[in-house]
Amino acid sequence: MVRLSERLKLIADEIIEGETMADIGTDHGFLPIYLWETGKCPHVIMTDVSRGSLDKALADCGIEHPDEKFDLRLGDGLKVIGQGEVDDIVIAGMGGLLIGDIIEDDLTKSRSYKRFILQPRNNIGRLRNRLRALGFMVTRESLVREGRFIWEILTVEPDPVNQGEVREYSACDDFPDTLAEFRNPLTAEYLEKKLALEEKILGNIRNNSRDAEKEAEFTIERIVQLRKLITAMEVTK
Repeated sequence: MVRLSERLKLIADEIIEGETMADIGTDHGFLPIYLWETGKCPHVIMTDVSRGSLDKALADCGIEHPDEKFDLRLGDGLKVIGQGEVDDIVIAGMGGLLIGDIIEDDLTKSRSYKRFILQPRNNIGRLRNRLRALGFMVTRESLVREGRFIWEILTVEPDPVNQGEVREYSACDDFPDTLAEFRNPLTAEYLEKKLALEEKILGNIRNNSRDAEKEAEFTIERIVQLRKLITAMEVTK
């Protein structure tokens, strides 16, 4: 049986038993192979824009289950997945801006799936802001350690009430109150490290140009929000 990293195991835990899924940018295909062989997902689809990556997934399928024919598709984003074809879409290990592009490329199709499980490598605040503008809501925030990093995983569903709400990007997109609401043993460490980083950034802003002043103001907003979250967690221990 395939063994998953803690990051992929947490993503697997977000998928409801009995539902189908597609892994966009599957690379080795470990997650969908695991979901299929454990019986959690009756059907899985593996996609990748890279022929080399898809070949790696095909090879792993052959090693783990040589008699099984898996569904592997070469293509970009959701273009090779039909509207409503699966319940869950996983997009993990890509930049937050690229993930937003994939979802926005065909909103009718994107809203036809029950949920997205997203693990961006960066720009998660920008992604949260964009998801809200596209009519999606974050239903769960999770943190997981892999190597030196703590990664955030978002479980996202089409919002049945708000079909799209545009707001200015803010510090609350980077560090929303839901981080405290869905806290786990890594949350305090994650917030403290982010606070230390933002304080370091603020200390490095030296010139007095308008752009630098704006950058400093936004950094201060993030620091205030982080301190608010840390205090809230301490009060509710």
